[in-house]
Parts: sequence; structure tokens; C-alpha cells
Amino acid sequence: MSADDELSLLVIVIDTNPIWWGKKALGEAEQFTLSRCIDAAMVLGNSHLFMNRTNRLAVIASHTQESRFLYPGKGWAFADLFGDGGSSMESNCSGSKDGKYELLTAINDAIAEEIKDLMTKTDMRGQQTETLLAGSLAKALCSNVDINKMSKEVKANQEMKSRILVIKAAEDSALQYMNFMNVIFAAQKQSILIDACVLDSDSGLLQQACDITGGIYLKVPHMPSLLQYLLWVFLPDQEQRSQLVLPPPIHVDYRAACFCHRNLIEIGYVCSVCLSIFCNFSPICSTCETAFKISLPPVMKAKKKKLKLAV
Repeated sequence: MSADDELSLLVIVIDTNPIWWGKKALGEAEQFTLSRCIDAAMVLGNSHLFMNRTNRLAVIASHTQESRFLYPGKGWAFADLFGDGGSSMESNCSGSKDGKYELLTAINDAIAEEIKDLMTKTDMRGQQTETLLAGSLAKALCSNVDINKMSKEVKANQEMKSRILVIKAAEDSALQYMNFMNVIFAAQKQSILIDACVLDSDSGLLQQACDITGGIYLKVPHMPSLLQYLLWVFLPDQEQRSQLVLPPPIHVDYRAACFCHRNLIEIGYVCSVCLSIFCNFSPICSTCETAFKISLPPVMKAKKKKLKLAV
């Protein structure tokens, strides 16, 4: 199959948790802000589009209150991703600025407007403080299905290679464990790679996602150098990575989160019906309400003492 017959889709999921980024901006000497992170992600996206004319890009913001497409956004349609300079795509390009390629200029402007609108409408009084990462990954998988279906309508027998890059900032949420694992196995079934670029503390969930799907997990040692790591490690596709010297694989934390307290455990109890995991034993499964038959030790009957009658 020639390169022109194969689409390469890169979906970038950016953690835009305002609470984490607010704390990091105040406590980091280099002032590594969300805007610098998005700039690095846009450079990666532009480089991916420049690698081949059949490459496609989608960017998703993983927020505390919603998961939103930054590109293609409201003014773009998925059909615009398959145009070769057609009228629908030209209508979204506002013209060249400072010698830039028109499409990249339009994409960067669209991402900047969407992230500005997202942050402006954020309600900081809400009690939701965790990043909706599982929902963002599910939306990325859905976009892959839509784009794959649309690409086959545009060009018959055209295949697509997809991969998802997660730029993770905030800590993991144990409450999303089940949804997260469902997304991982769905990506594995669709042969979609999940890469992880972690900015702060390690993520056990993303370690499992990268190991199961065949992606790369990297914890950035120096956040201001994020762009260099993105271009070095995550710009090459799966075939090109075998020819490069990349960071060695890490030890994967395969601990599971219990269904009762959402804590990561090493030893627990598993329901034999629905495979729910619990840290403490319960005679009834709280997920499927199965009552377990408990085998008790046999009760030893006391021997009757024979009375000796005196003659």
C-alpha cells in the first residue's frame, strides 16, 4: 500500500485542569503555563501535518467540567479534514499571515479561540476538580470511528492508522478507573496506540494504557523542555520509532482500584460473576448483588458423657 492510500491520524488530548495549572504557575520558577503547553502541542500538530499530506490532526481539551474539541471545533467539520484545498477548507482559512501556511494559521487560531472560550466559561465554584480524562479518551475514539468512516466514503479502500497522545498534568482519578480501562481495551481492539506525556506525578492508569496498546509512556523531567520531548519521542509514528533510540520502557504499575473505596490495592477480593474488585470481604457484591455461598467449617458435636451408676 502506498503512502497516499493510508491516512495517519494524531489525536492530541491536553489536560487543561485550571486548578493544577493555577498552582503550577504560582509555584514554578520558570512559569511554565498552560499557554506554553498548548503552544508546544500546536507545534507538534503542525509538524505532524507537514510530515505527509495525508496526515490528519484532532485536538481535544480534557477539562474538569467537559471534554471539548479544540480542532476541529465549531467552525470546522470532520469533512474538512479530507479536503485537498477544497472550497470548504478554504472558507476556514483566513489567509496567510507573515508567510505562514494558511491551513496551519487557521488551525492555530481556532485552537486559541476555543481554549480561550473554554477557560472563560469555567465555573470555579463547581465541586468537580478532577480532569475528565476517561471521557476525553472516549471522545477521541469516537472521532477515530467517524473520521475512519468518512475517509472510506471519500476514498474507497483507504485505511487509517490512528494514535492518541495524552499530555497529562493533574493526578489520576480513581473514580474513573472502570471507564478508563474500558477505553483502553476498546483502543486495543481498534489497534489504536495511546501515548502518554506526563508533566507531574506518574500516572498508573496511563502506564497501563501505553503498555496494553503498545504506546510510549514518558514522564518529562524538565517541563520547559516539553517541545523537544514531543518532537523527539511522539512525532514519529510506530514504524519510525523502531529506527530511533527512544527512552527505555518503564515499570508498569498494574494495581487495580477497588470498587468500594476507589483505592489502588495489591491484594483484594474479586466477584466471580462481574469481576468487581473489593478491598474488604462482603457477602453480597455491591455491583451485581450476587450473594456468595460461604462454606463454614463443620460444627463438631459434643460427645455425650456416659454416666456410671454405682452398684
